[in-house]
Amino acid sequence: MAWRNLGSLCSFWNFRSIFQSRTTEIELGTHTIKSHGAALAKNHMHDWLILLLLAVIEVILFIIQPFHRFVGKDMMTDLRYPMKGNTVPVWAVPMYAVLLPIAVFVLFYARRKDVYDLHHSTLGLLFAVLITGVVTDAIKNAVGRPRPDFFWRCFPDGKDVYDQWGGVVCHGKDSDIKEGHKSFPSGHASWSFAGLGFLSLYLCGKIKAFDRKGHVAKLCIVLLPLLAASLVGISRVDDYWHHWQDVFAGGLLGLVVAAFCYRQFFPSPYNDEGWGPYAYFKALEEMRSNTHAASPVNALSVQVMGAQNVNERQRQNGDGFAAFSADRYTSIRLDEMESGER
Repeated sequence: MAWRNLGSLCSFWNFRSIFQSRTTEIELGTHTIKSHGAALAKNHMHDWLILLLLAVIEVILFIIQPFHRFVGKDMMTDLRYPMKGNTVPVWAVPMYAVLLPIAVFVLFYARRKDVYDLHHSTLGLLFAVLITGVVTDAIKNAVGRPRPDFFWRCFPDGKDVYDQWGGVVCHGKDSDIKEGHKSFPSGHASWSFAGLGFLSLYLCGKIKAFDRKGHVAKLCIVLLPLLAASLVGISRVDDYWHHWQDVFAGGLLGLVVAAFCYRQFFPSPYNDEGWGPYAYFKALEEMRSNTHAASPVNALSVQVMGAQNVNERQRQNGDGFAAFSADRYTSIRLDEMESGER
């Protein structure tokens, strides 16, 4: 009889452990926009204000005049490429570099219901593209390198005019001349590699591309955004809006900034926990610590009640030896639980 009752008690504890494991699985969906979104945004209010400041600085840098570098007649040999339109228009850059990654973040949120992941990925992406934009336009204005089609921007009628020092005297549109001095580095390339590079790192962590299981197909998914960014950069050379050095420098700048911003919120993709943000694991650890702090008292009460029920049944059945064994078992377990609490 005693062994049967102890078996029932063990079955109870097995059920309890299964329930706890199931609770761990559903912990993933406990941090939603509705439950934690407002508090999370408030906690990062200063970050959002800095983003707003970066956006204002970016607008100012776009408006001001760049440095008009000296361009002589002998330099025009490499600046006579035809003036063409943009294969990738300017308005399309925020679409694929910002809105597309955010759409991917929202899809992952719809699956996992993790507001930390959605908030930090969006915040990190916006920091990546805005920091890249500010640095890119600041360098553009400071360097003032002429574009490959500068001749036709400066002399749209093909009649070149120079001053007494051999410098160009442009008579084209002011807006075309202004853009003609913004070749280095490429803004399309830097924004593309900042936004799509961040997306590549995000996907790399989410699909566990470096889980040491040899699934090369995962690398194809990770490299797809980088391929798209590379094609955008190549189009800038094909359109004669940039020299190849401009595209290379812009792409490198965007990728480096994206990597730094990503690591502010997420572990390395090589890490076993690279699939989630730091904040999620911190919140999960706090949740588990609070649960463990309350569980010893509950476990002690459950075990005492279970042992008392066993003793009561055994006394009713007249099994004195089994009752004695159960009492002794209860005393030992109580001593162990109390020593564990201390």
